[in-house]
Amino acid sequence: MEFKKLEIEQEGSRLRRFITSPQTKKSLIAIAIGAVAGFLLFYFTEGRNAEIITAGEVFKSLGIGGFLGFFITNSPCTRGKC
Repeated sequence: MEFKKLEIEQEGSRLRRFITSPQTKKSLIAIAIGAVAGFLLFYFTEGRNAEIITAGEVFKSLGIGGFLGFFITNSPCTRGKC
């Protein structure tokens, strides 16, 4: 019997593989879309009529929208594990 030697090379660093994975790219796009949607929702509901808009209110709406975008792409039901 003859056996061939199996040569396995690493694909790069763990961080590089994480950044270039399709799931990470999909999550980042969904976070950006969610943040924009959160800002637009804030602007059209409260921001237009407010006399003073603080940065905290804007970042809060961006964060909530970004979290919803992240949750939608990474929920168990999205990955077929419901």
